Amino acid sequence: MKGLLFWFLCGLSTTSLAQEVCPAWSPARAGQEIAQLHGQLRHWDDAYYRQGKSQVSDADYDSLQQRLLQWQRCFTPARPGYAARLTTDGSTPHPVAHTGVQKLRDKLAVAYWMQDRTAMWVQPKVDGVAVTLVYRAGQLVSLVSRGDGLRGEQWLDKASAIPAIPQRIDTDRPEVVLQGELFLTMTDHQQARDGGRNARAQVAGAMMRHAHTPLLAQLGIFIWAWPDGPATLPDRLAQLAAWGFGLAQQWTRQVTNEEEVAVWRDRWFREPLPFVTDGVVIHQAPAQQGRDWQPGQGHWSAAWKYQPAEVSTEVRSVEFTVGRTGKITAVLNLQPVQLEDKTVRRVNAGSLRRWKTLDIVAGDQITLTLAGSGIPRLERVIWRVSERHYPTPPDENAFDALSCLQVSPACRAQFLSRLSGLSQKSVLDIAGMQRSSWQRLLESGAISHLFSWLLLQPEQIAAANGISPQRAQQIWHRFNLTRQQPLRRWISALGLPVPQRALQALPDTAWSQLLARPAESWQQLPGIGKQLAQRIVAMLQDARLLQLIQFLQQQGIPAEESVFGMGIVEDRQSEPKAQRQQAGEEAKQ
Repeated sequence: MKGLLFWFLCGLSTTSLAQEVCPAWSPARAGQEIAQLHGQLRHWDDAYYRQGKSQVSDADYDSLQQRLLQWQRCFTPARPGYAARLTTDGSTPHPVAHTGVQKLRDKLAVAYWMQDRTAMWVQPKVDGVAVTLVYRAGQLVSLVSRGDGLRGEQWLDKASAIPAIPQRIDTDRPEVVLQGELFLTMTDHQQARDGGRNARAQVAGAMMRHAHTPLLAQLGIFIWAWPDGPATLPDRLAQLAAWGFGLAQQWTRQVTNEEEVAVWRDRWFREPLPFVTDGVVIHQAPAQQGRDWQPGQGHWSAAWKYQPAEVSTEVRSVEFTVGRTGKITAVLNLQPVQLEDKTVRRVNAGSLRRWKTLDIVAGDQITLTLAGSGIPRLERVIWRVSERHYPTPPDENAFDALSCLQVSPACRAQFLSRLSGLSQKSVLDIAGMQRSSWQRLLESGAISHLFSWLLLQPEQIAAANGISPQRAQQIWHRFNLTRQQPLRRWISALGLPVPQRALQALPDTAWSQLLARPAESWQQLPGIGKQLAQRIVAMLQDARLLQLIQFLQQQGIPAEESVFGMGIVEDRQSEPKAQRQQAGEEAKQ
């Protein structure tokens, strides 16, 4: 059973977090989209392999290549998937095939891979270009790029310009075949701080160019495989170091379990290194002789890569939300993707103007990062589909700070945002009333204007779908607690743009005092200038806002300040513990 679970976990590492969803395209459109992306990748391949120029980052290229492969699986499964094509010969055979390594998703997958294995070692996964070195009678006779694992390009003419590659080694063996990584040497490179630096593309560019470049002298070589070498890894590492390939011995550590692997993975992610890395590789002695190695069959090695600082995904749809102040925001619904410890399904694309500038529609490919507060952030668009269908956004002129104080079909989005804002601690502090709870009440028809919930009885609240009678009693209780909130809280509830500093300094305790305050008086409060003061006065003279204020006055709101002093605290504490816990659980639903 554990073995089956291991293979399941490994499968997760090579696919998207969610099952791949095929676009709902006609065959004609699918052909058009596939041809366009295929052509772009070929253009980048040509620049990369023939001219040594990287016109796109490694991460973006890899992401778009995976997207094309997905489309091909969806619409042309019988045809071979896209593979980078060397535009030079690429016909030199490897004496021993490059097997590649399995990719493990997380520490649990590492644990299952390591079970029942012995004599394991971990190394940094150096981010560079894989090559084969062949020595005959101690003389370097071949330096071949990985290519498709069976054949690659002959780069021997570049080897003399790379000091890190010995031209001769002292050996009695008739032939020595080594596999390793050409990398760009770094000084105190910290992966957590510095990222990839596009190092792999720089190495490939230097090797692809016809002429020798100064960058060749800055390349290093990390040997990670010696097919048919000594039986034990320490013996291999010692011999490699004696020949001048000392990095492998310096950066190899014996491990016995996934916890030790995790320690080295995290340490190498943060410590200064002489190369760029993208994870770690766990090795066991190869189970087969070199002549039997085949691409994709290197079961004795596995990689646990670092979580990328940014990930890419496909936009499924674009929708628009209206905030409580009337601001319209574009929101992208995404094919779910893992970003650090978060599963991201939606991302804010900003204002209508920004969305139009970014030019994003369903089917486009975007990249995401996490902002400092851990909120997913849209970085850029890396691919746009050729056939573009734009959703119709709401009319920007239909919403403002005074619109949608009453329920109407056109006002549903802003009105719900207004209700949700009431629950905030800085406003009315209605504990447990999440957006979903307000939505249930709104859908039941129980609410007609911004404060009409004050009139609801428990049985009316319970009539809403998904709200139990016990939960309704709790909501009713918390609605009543808001009556004891001071005037400054209700000012925020109305949506008046009064800064928090000004609210704290405001001496008024009754609506009559507030309505009688002229603009000059508002300007005396901290954080309020002339324009804002005039805006506040104008809003307080608006008939729609005055109607709500009149309703609150009829309800005896706000209560006396002395009542507020102890009332809410006592009421909160008087709630039974089990009731408070249940409210918290329901709020999460």
